[in-house]
Amino acid sequence: MNVRTAVTSLGRGVEAVEADAAGTLVISALRRARLAGAAERASLASTDSGDEGAGHRPPRKRSRRLSPPARPARPADMHQPCTNGAPHVNGDAPRNGDLPPPGLRMTQTDQEIVRLIGQHLISIGLERSATLLMEESGLHLEHPAAATFRQHVLAGDWVKADHDLRALHDLLRDSPHVEPHNLAEMKFVVLEQKYLEHLEAGRVLDALHVLRNELTPLQYDTPRVHRLSALMMCADAGELQARAHWPGGGALSRAAVLARVQAVLPPALMMAPGRLRALLAQAAAQQAARCRFHAAPRPAPAPDHIPFTLLADHHCSPDHFPIHSLQVLNEHCDEVWYCKWSPDGMRLASGSKDNTVMIWDFDPVAKRLSFRKSLEGHTYGVSFLSWSPDGRYLIAAGPEDCPDLWIWNMETEQLHLKMTHSQEDSLTAVAWHALSDKFVCGGARGQFYHCSLDGTLINSWDGVRVNALCCRADGRSVLAADTHHRVRAYDFTDLTDRNLIQEEHAVMAMTLNAADSLLLLNVANQGVHLWDIRARALVRRFRGLSQGHFTIHACFGGAHQDFIASGSEDNKVYIWHISGEEPIAVISGHTRCVNCVSWNPVHHDVLVSASDDYSLRLWGPRTHQS
Repeated sequence: MNVRTAVTSLGRGVEAVEADAAGTLVISALRRARLAGAAERASLASTDSGDEGAGHRPPRKRSRRLSPPARPARPADMHQPCTNGAPHVNGDAPRNGDLPPPGLRMTQTDQEIVRLIGQHLISIGLERSATLLMEESGLHLEHPAAATFRQHVLAGDWVKADHDLRALHDLLRDSPHVEPHNLAEMKFVVLEQKYLEHLEAGRVLDALHVLRNELTPLQYDTPRVHRLSALMMCADAGELQARAHWPGGGALSRAAVLARVQAVLPPALMMAPGRLRALLAQAAAQQAARCRFHAAPRPAPAPDHIPFTLLADHHCSPDHFPIHSLQVLNEHCDEVWYCKWSPDGMRLASGSKDNTVMIWDFDPVAKRLSFRKSLEGHTYGVSFLSWSPDGRYLIAAGPEDCPDLWIWNMETEQLHLKMTHSQEDSLTAVAWHALSDKFVCGGARGQFYHCSLDGTLINSWDGVRVNALCCRADGRSVLAADTHHRVRAYDFTDLTDRNLIQEEHAVMAMTLNAADSLLLLNVANQGVHLWDIRARALVRRFRGLSQGHFTIHACFGGAHQDFIASGSEDNKVYIWHISGEEPIAVISGHTRCVNCVSWNPVHHDVLVSASDDYSLRLWGPRTHQS
């Protein structure tokens, strides 16, 4: 070994010894720090234990790290704990820092979910839980400026609310989502409330100051300012509230002010109240709309109660759907061609080849029909029945060789009118106008009449061979399916007409939905077609049923008319959801062609079918099955 190598080895050895010594010193220092901390905790514990000498000494305080200087808050700065209306969560209480816990990285969606949960916790009274949630997440529910604005508005502190509003204006001035007139509207709403509260309290001079020096210079909604100035003449608070359509100063009217301001503010600044409930209700309504067997009314957009669990996706059981045979009615002695529920859902009318019109009473609790009576006066088979929209009258039409119509007053259950214009007529289709004071009728021989309730011919359209009729909600337009495979719109007021729909085969029957937007056609050799009459577009062809040239009547059903039901020549009843072409249910029971299906318009869990096997069948939920 030469001298240079020896020196190098000696140097490395010295460095190693020094490193070991330094490590030993560090370890010793850490041990001393731990021992000192333990001694301090023991001292604090003995102080808190209550010995006499220590009880008079002030408690020792933990050292606190100084926070960095505060910086102006912006709408996008979400890491400051605040809430919807709880002062101790809105930034008045000390915070553990402006940043989320180390290692916590949340997406925007996660942040919004946390804020929604926090808002909901506060709304149900769990404010401490909301505080802890915000502190742990490092987020806030609202921007601090919006939170203090909310507090001051609800407290009626209008001077501070105006100051807060200026701060919000500064935040929103450069926002692309807020127009300048929106900012003026926010200020106007607050000043209007301030003015009205001054008037209600009898502070007329203060109210006048607000009117002259604050509201008028805004130059916003000048007619409204003039109406507000007239309120200075009100004799008392009651007259003021009545003339201003204002509930008076207090929580209700101040909450309304917040709601109007909130409509302008971006949600990053101030969330809409009850936002989580609103989202859950929307989700529930969407699930109900997609449910294959949900015939009951769907939840409202923002209900206080959602009628099914949120813990799993909603699926109605088929047991509650009207596909179970509840009752077979055999009073008719020939083919039953038609049936129709009354608008109130409490009566059913049925017509048969045996020349009878029968009326049935419905018990919605027991889900049973009971025979009421046969209407007198009809001398032909009954191919069609139509209740007036108010339920007071019922029209019956016969087969193709029948020139007459029969109208009964269903309050007295007596024949109101037998209408005949010519023995050469064929009147097989009828439809009422919305006001129940007029109706249209027609047939395949070219008659198309517009008549009053007493049978007077108002006007007519010559040469139109009609298979089916519907009146639209505007009170003017009448839809007629003719023998040229068309559906045309006729206006009897100005005697104009236009083509709406062209099918390739004969339209045998049709029905219009309650929204006056969708038309259901039974088409020979095709089945059931759904048309959007506003867009004049075919929406859907429903598959499965068998239809040749028999007249079969389909219908809309369910609380929101989301379902389609139709009879079929294969003796079955077919039911579809309006969103799909394949049937969701095919129900058997009849032994011959099913001519007509009618879904109860009020009690949505029952429907009735009429068949060539001489029977009517009532279908409903399994729970009412015998």
